[in-house]
Amino acid sequence: MSIQWFPGHMTSARRKAAETMELIDVVIEILDARLPEASCNPIITELRLHRQRPCLKILNKADLADPAVTRAWLDFYNRQAGVKAVALSCKSASDAAKIPRLCQPLAPHRNSTHKPLRMMIMGIPNAGKSTLMNMLLKRRVANVGDEPAVTKSQQCHPINERMTLTDSPGLMWPKIEHPVDGLMLAAIHAIGRNAVIEEDVAAFLANTLLARYPALLAARYDLDVEGLDGVGVLEAIAKKRGCLLKGRGGEPDLEKAAMVFLTEFRSGKLGRISLETPETRAAMLKAHRGGVTSSGNQPTGR
Repeated sequence: MSIQWFPGHMTSARRKAAETMELIDVVIEILDARLPEASCNPIITELRLHRQRPCLKILNKADLADPAVTRAWLDFYNRQAGVKAVALSCKSASDAAKIPRLCQPLAPHRNSTHKPLRMMIMGIPNAGKSTLMNMLLKRRVANVGDEPAVTKSQQCHPINERMTLTDSPGLMWPKIEHPVDGLMLAAIHAIGRNAVIEEDVAAFLANTLLARYPALLAARYDLDVEGLDGVGVLEAIAKKRGCLLKGRGGEPDLEKAAMVFLTEFRSGKLGRISLETPETRAAMLKAHRGGVTSSGNQPTGR
């Protein structure tokens, strides 16, 4: 299953981002801590490197991710030139308040009323950009929703006399090169529902958890996961939660079970889970360079 999603408004958003990049000092890139590299938009990387702009990478929703894996990702990013990485939750006012102070050392020459620090928030849809914008400005200036691509245009606001902040629409890239990336992005709800089949995404996620977090899966749904595959997990969840097709003799409703499973994963009810590590990412890229293509049905290489 190869997932692609690039709504029409993102073409103009990409063009506007390129124009604004010339006028800002620091890029604040919002990543999802559960899959930092899969949620890292190559367009953003290309634009900021072209303009030689430093980057504060925020591993958002860190409270939902495996803390040991998040520490490994922070070490990975903090070794990169021109990059500072932190893990936090943009829903936390105290976490959000740290961000301007973290940006300032990345552009020390911009620290006065005559030369205010100009920051721009970027990232994929549903990553938490608008939530962060509202937290930093301490008022609702950006719409926040559970659906991706809520923000459609840029907004620029002063934080104080020495700092300005531009919010930008969630931006995907025209082609997701690795099928597993598409599945992971769909699992965290960064891709519109019209572009995915929830049962396939949920089966992939279940396979990933069977390989990496079987105890969390077993505990949440009171399952014996031995011998199960992803579809088997969905069937078991359907029976446990009463997701049955009417008039079909108790046949499991896999679509409804998939939504239950995905919703509970996204909200953190299954526990703190990361879908990729620096090591699994490197293995996946190595396999790809070697001509090995993932089927998208198994979590291998993630």
